[in-house]
Amino acid sequence: MEPAIHVADLTKRFGDVTAVDHLSLSVYPGEIFGLVGPDGAGKTTTLRMVATIMDASSGDTRVAGIDVRREPGSAKDHIAYMSQRFGLYQDLTVQENIEFYADLYCVPGRERQDRIDKLLDFSDMRRFKARRAGHLSGGMKQKLQLICALIHTPTVLLLDEPTNGVDPVSRRDFWRILYRLLKENTAILISTAYLDEAERCNRIGLIDRGTMHAVGTPAQVKGLMRAVILELRSSQARRITHMLRDLGQYQDVNVFGDHVHVVSQDPNEAERHIRRLLDDQGIPYDEIRRQPASLEDVFISLLDLRSSSQSRTSVDIEAGSDRASRSISGKWNVAVSMKELTRYFGDFVAVNRVTVDVPRGEIFGFLGPNGAGKTTVIRMLCGLLKPTQGGGTVAGYDISREPERIKRRIGYMSQKFSLYDDLTVEENINFYGGIYGLRGTRLAKRRDWALQMTGLRDQRRNLTSHLSAGWKQGLAMACAVLHEPPILFLDEPTSGVDPLSRRRFWDLIYDMANRGITIFVTTHYMEEAEYCDRIALMFRGSIIAIGSPRELKTQRMHEQILDIRCPQPQDVIDPLGDVPGVHSVALFGEGLHAVVENATRARRAIAQTLYRLGVRVERMEEIAPSMEDVFVSLIEEVEKKEAKYTQEETRSRTFKW
Repeated sequence: MEPAIHVADLTKRFGDVTAVDHLSLSVYPGEIFGLVGPDGAGKTTTLRMVATIMDASSGDTRVAGIDVRREPGSAKDHIAYMSQRFGLYQDLTVQENIEFYADLYCVPGRERQDRIDKLLDFSDMRRFKARRAGHLSGGMKQKLQLICALIHTPTVLLLDEPTNGVDPVSRRDFWRILYRLLKENTAILISTAYLDEAERCNRIGLIDRGTMHAVGTPAQVKGLMRAVILELRSSQARRITHMLRDLGQYQDVNVFGDHVHVVSQDPNEAERHIRRLLDDQGIPYDEIRRQPASLEDVFISLLDLRSSSQSRTSVDIEAGSDRASRSISGKWNVAVSMKELTRYFGDFVAVNRVTVDVPRGEIFGFLGPNGAGKTTVIRMLCGLLKPTQGGGTVAGYDISREPERIKRRIGYMSQKFSLYDDLTVEENINFYGGIYGLRGTRLAKRRDWALQMTGLRDQRRNLTSHLSAGWKQGLAMACAVLHEPPILFLDEPTSGVDPLSRRRFWDLIYDMANRGITIFVTTHYMEEAEYCDRIALMFRGSIIAIGSPRELKTQRMHEQILDIRCPQPQDVIDPLGDVPGVHSVALFGEGLHAVVENATRARRAIAQTLYRLGVRVERMEEIAPSMEDVFVSLIEEVEKKEAKYTQEETRSRTFKW
């Protein structure tokens, strides 16, 4: 079979910098090939050259057998490309943007409306058809761009981190769309920061500094991991992590909520040593067990980034920490308080009677689908938007009457990158330091801290526009905490950054929380939700669940979860969804998660169904629910209740009539 995309010795230089270095790959019809690598690895540059948007310095690229250098116009007819940057028209409505792209791709009238309807339904964007693109949230803009890219069925689909900022429900639906495209023999080349998504690709390529380091199926790439991962669970996971890191004898140590992962070349000796250490300190923990390597583990191991990930910079608050402590001690113990907080936009209820108290020093997570109202809540709390009804306090100040006092006592990192691209790294730090009232020696000290914390010391005089997404996010975070605020609002701070950058972010967040700083964070990474002390789940403007990650997984998840591993799991989603006792089935990493009433009965019924379909079961076991399982289950529960209420209301009105 001829490849739909064939790249040979592709190279791109920008002056003295080689962004892509003799890279070769092939993608075949009906295949998803994933490009995985750290920020600045060359993924976007590669996609742009394949898409004919950027000329290569050397090398050959063919799309559908067409040389893109000699015949770029002919090659473009076979390509659909979705970039990281929004290719939307802000003054056009959702419907008008879709129609524009349908015209651009010459989608015929008969096929057009049916395809638009399907895409609007899969993305849950139908109710926003008349809203201007400029008035959508970041995640909703991303979903609209997905719709525009998929409005026609191309030979080659190029997707540059297409699901950044998109909630797990929509991500699951999006991958279903991709698998449907595979059946139409579309070749898909995708870059992604979600390594659970990389598990779903047929093959992946691990790229760093423009060079391909490994190519193969996800299982083949994971087989390159030579070290072993030990996992333990403890209510004092953060303390254990600091202790083990300080020893400096393990390849890597990371905290994931109440779990600690230790990477070691000698797991038997490591387990004995860790048990002795924890028993001597009297620290409680559950069993220590070996954990299969994930692609994230391999990602960091293969790229030899251990030294970077272990040089974890503490947030040195210096004398300012005393200032921060004085500002928050004795005055208020509740950092953020909301009472019946409500916000309307015309007739649309964006936030509906939200009531929450967040104590000082807590990491409080806000989860929810795109458009749930999370960002609107944060903007009201930061004094950027007035509530329609209800109210609240931040640092003891009223959000309606004292917004200016609040702004001086908080740090805010918005969902949208808010620094100045045409300023250098150092100039941005100086500018934001000046806004926060930092001058002279104090500003110089904090600037040095920011450059050290972000790892941008060598790039201090580079334009911010030249930074990768991860470096930009790190710089935005540093600018938000330059003045050492006692309360920090982070709106999807790690969206689009690589796993290593996310780990660094959360090390900083943990350090700040340990010093009494309150962190209010929104995220679409369900793994990150595990890191929070408490989580509130928002849906359509209301809070539908609140509690610690463990409480939500053990008390709010009433169904059981079966983890199913088999070849081509995407092909059996629909048949397994029809099995009695199975509530839902969805892709999860390289396998499936089935939500079932009774695991024992469902296991038998699922095994029989797969046997009848001729599908070999590699593994099927009951597991504890993940935060993603809880997230999806609670939302589906609310949707079912709303649907039932609507049906009963309709019957009642019909009867009265």
